[in-house]
Amino acid sequence: MRVSVSWLREYVDLPADLPTGDLEQALVDLGIEVESVVDLAESVTGQLVVGEVREIEELTGFKKPIRFCRVDVGAANGTGEPQEIVCGARNFAPGDRVVVILPGGVLPGGFAIGARKTYGHNSAGMICSAKELGLGDDHSGIIVLGPDVTAKPGDDARPVVGLDDVVLDLEITPDRGYALSLRGLARELSHAFEVPLRDPALAPAPGGTETPAYPVEVRDPVGCDRFTARLVRGVDPTAPTPSWMAQRLVTAGIRSISLPVDITNYVMLELGQPMHAFDADRIAGPLVVRRAEAGEKLTTLDGVSRVLTADDMVICDDTGPISLAAVMGGETSEVVTGGTTNVLFEAAHWDPAMVGRTARRHKLFSEAAKRWERGVDPAVALVALERAVRLLTEHGGGTPSAEILDIDHVRPRTPISLPADLPTRRVGVEYPPARVVALLERVGCTVAQGADRLSEDPGAVGVASGVGTVLSVTPPTWRPDLTDPADLVEEVVRLDGYDKVPSVLPTAPPGRGLTPRQRRRRAVANSLAERGYVEVLAHPFVSPELADQLGLPADDPRRPAVRLANPLSEEEPLLRTTLLGPLLGILKRNLGRGHRDLALYEIGAVFHPRVGAGSPPAMGVDRRPTDAEFAAADAVVPAQPVHVAVVLTGDIDPAGWWGPGRPAGWADAIEAARDVLAAAGIPDERVEVRAAEYAPWHPGRCAELRVDGSVVGHAGELHPLVVAALELPRRTCAMELNLDALPPTPVRPAPTVSGFPPALIDVALVLDDSVPAEQVRRALEAGAGELLEDVRLFDVYSGAQLGEGRRSLAYKLTFRAPDRTLTVEEAVAARDAAVAVAAERLGATLRGA
Repeated sequence: MRVSVSWLREYVDLPADLPTGDLEQALVDLGIEVESVVDLAESVTGQLVVGEVREIEELTGFKKPIRFCRVDVGAANGTGEPQEIVCGARNFAPGDRVVVILPGGVLPGGFAIGARKTYGHNSAGMICSAKELGLGDDHSGIIVLGPDVTAKPGDDARPVVGLDDVVLDLEITPDRGYALSLRGLARELSHAFEVPLRDPALAPAPGGTETPAYPVEVRDPVGCDRFTARLVRGVDPTAPTPSWMAQRLVTAGIRSISLPVDITNYVMLELGQPMHAFDADRIAGPLVVRRAEAGEKLTTLDGVSRVLTADDMVICDDTGPISLAAVMGGETSEVVTGGTTNVLFEAAHWDPAMVGRTARRHKLFSEAAKRWERGVDPAVALVALERAVRLLTEHGGGTPSAEILDIDHVRPRTPISLPADLPTRRVGVEYPPARVVALLERVGCTVAQGADRLSEDPGAVGVASGVGTVLSVTPPTWRPDLTDPADLVEEVVRLDGYDKVPSVLPTAPPGRGLTPRQRRRRAVANSLAERGYVEVLAHPFVSPELADQLGLPADDPRRPAVRLANPLSEEEPLLRTTLLGPLLGILKRNLGRGHRDLALYEIGAVFHPRVGAGSPPAMGVDRRPTDAEFAAADAVVPAQPVHVAVVLTGDIDPAGWWGPGRPAGWADAIEAARDVLAAAGIPDERVEVRAAEYAPWHPGRCAELRVDGSVVGHAGELHPLVVAALELPRRTCAMELNLDALPPTPVRPAPTVSGFPPALIDVALVLDDSVPAEQVRRALEAGAGELLEDVRLFDVYSGAQLGEGRRSLAYKLTFRAPDRTLTVEEAVAARDAAVAVAAERLGATLRGA
């Protein structure tokens, strides 16, 4: 949220000489994150003056409209003659007053302004837009000053456009929706500096009348527990928004549209109450507030036709939905600039959960929706209505109706029982009961003393043994986040000062460190990174269509997925059951950005629902859950094994002057799986690689990885249909292993290092091409005995001379003895024994024998 300090000073008496650093620190101490504090006076250097457009010459023959302007800048340019400026904006005419920066000035971002020849004309300076001055994001046209501005050509434009102010850019956390308003921020600063607050919500406002301002029926008092409205007739449709209001809206990042609409946005920023303005003449019949019917359509103000669901709230007239309640109005009833004379203002109170779901479903994160899902004060609706009506009649004329609609179903706040010594016991800092009461009343709570109780912890800091006081605390209407004693404790600590809470670091117990699971995870990550794989972190959310895109069979255990109750996106409401879906999405995104050779990996949890687990028990925050409650909750939580996955495409070995690159293949994915198992501490002799058929891999190029006979993962080339469905390159390869399925790392003795030379012997075996190379390797190891140090496959050959269905596998055997140099006879005997076992088990024969 962006807000000017001068606007804040209208509601709170901040010190006149308050340094910006002290203001920033006060907000941070209150728990409000400050993105930036900008002194606008220092953001633009040089001469920034008011100018009056005298002449405009339209230039033709260019790709875009260009105008050559002569602008009166008074004596600011030293000559008194009109300044010649080339400009591409179209939203101004001769006689309009604009903001001009003269040569030598510098705009935000270090953009220096000079005199130059462009489009065949001399241009000295620039006519500025709000975005160029750093006042907002609107770059659709330049700033045109309103008729209420008294500045003359040549006057300094900084005070006119608000560049003599300080602007705060704040990040408001979701639990502090009240701070998304000048009213809320002023209240917080009044606490910090202990200065008076002028609460704009305390302004007098008439209540509802027996005769409503407009016939309205609220059919869902849960989704909308308050609805107020008032009509203003005879408004001047051409009345402009006053410059001071437009300036404040621009500073806040809101584009000025028309006077009635700008007033609703202004009141929203001031009081925190989102409003809507209807063109009363474009409404057909009475209004009905209800849930939408599935399949209903509404074209919102952004021009998008939206299909509604039964969870959406809408405001309807006789023609159907005319507004997506609390999110965005509809086109059919919008206020038309220059045409609306009768305005119906609406200020309501909507269910925050409903608004949040609707905004995410339709991807409409408007300023109003942002406030509704964080909580809005239901008691301020009539004040906001009165404020909007007064602003409209003052600046746009018109006559407000005497009738005021107020449908009020708001439930009173429930008091919270708070032991007076609870803040002290929870935080370890002395908070006397009188201090606790004073701080809670400063927040706006109503505090009454309830029943007494025995202290739960007589030995706690500052708590005397015996009887303690229980406070009955009723939170204010503008703080819907205060629902439990813990929330009240947090407010006491926050307002008293986080700096008063000592930092005490716990003593680390000796002899502990990383757990075996953590050590294994780090070892696997380091191993893949050392081999050139890049780690990515994907969102664990997937779409329901992903299972079909990956070609998972109907009975595949990866098909059932956990559905989130409140997903970030309705398009991805499920938790992943495999790492490959999100990981392949990241691969596709990087391919779209020009990368071609990619090797990515991720280590993360997947989520498998527990069938028939039911719902978790309801647990409060007033006490620690019992062991039975913990067990019942754990029984519902989905299984979350940790997996590791890699994806490869393009060249695994780069091309260069040394020759062409080598494309990644299924063997590289299998080798990545072997590397992971080795890094996880699994001995190679316990690992077995077999051919398999498992989605989403190619049935002829898929391997399953087994440890001690149990399948722990798969690797190979993805199925062509999967590659086509996900729009990935051909021959994309992948691997996924379940790290939690691996047995504990065994304790391995230190290897014996021999100082004697090795004997290297190559053997080429001919056998059926259906025999896996892994089985051949194991047979050679079994036959060679203890003298075999290493066996490695280095060549695969098939041809007509070997016969159909036959192939040759060539292995390099390394023999070494720990205590002597092997003789030729010993090495050959070990080689022959290895070949003999391969022949006995697999029918292998020596090539050329």
